[in-house]
Amino acid sequence: MALTASCFGIIPARYDSTRFPGKPLALIEGKPMFWHVYQRACSCPEFDKVVLATDDERIARVARELNVEYVMTRNDHPSGTDRVYEAACLLGAGEDAVIVNIQGDEPALNPIMLTELVTPFLTDGNVQVATLAHHISPKEAASPDKVKIVQANNGDALYFSRSLVPFYRDGEEPEGYLGHIGLYAFRFGVLKQFTKWEQSSLERIERLEQLRLLENNVPIRVVCTEHKTHGVDRPEDIDVILKLLRENA
Repeated sequence: MALTASCFGIIPARYDSTRFPGKPLALIEGKPMFWHVYQRACSCPEFDKVVLATDDERIARVARELNVEYVMTRNDHPSGTDRVYEAACLLGAGEDAVIVNIQGDEPALNPIMLTELVTPFLTDGNVQVATLAHHISPKEAASPDKVKIVQANNGDALYFSRSLVPFYRDGEEPEGYLGHIGLYAFRFGVLKQFTKWEQSSLERIERLEQLRLLENNVPIRVVCTEHKTHGVDRPEDIDVILKLLRENA
């Protein structure tokens, strides 16, 4: 089954990063990080177009050299989601288009995960936003950097938290938790509305922007995947990426 509306993969990439300045240009096996993400996104058959969205000429210059399609965006966006929205506007996305926000620091991303992410839009006309999750161990879940999810019976998210949710009140030993993977697909109309809403109270408390959607009564369909990926937050994460790339070669 094919999407009845256009589907765009957009990779936000900014140069400034507190923990890893110039991260999109970090070399992995001789190519910048964003190149790896772009190549993997282009392997997803559901996309009509994949572009890099950046505000930095240094990134744009390397993109041109490597024949990576890109759009230049403003440099005052408060988040990557806002940058993705501007890029979608520049691409002329229609109201029903599916816009996928692909993290630019996921160079080991499996393209199958992107197919899994957009599949709910094929099978359920009511889906407006989707994201991915995977099962994680209690040890992994203990870190506040690992965002946890609880779901409703239909697969929609009830809540996202940096705390352990659900809380096992009777002291039983949990087998594991549902961990969030920060990839999102939006209908363009919802993405547009998201950028107009003020930060919500729970979003500010948890520092999780997806809570803005839940607080404004927009359901988020959660798709579980068995595939692994790893975000690059610090230079030392490059070694983990190299290992994943070799395992999946």
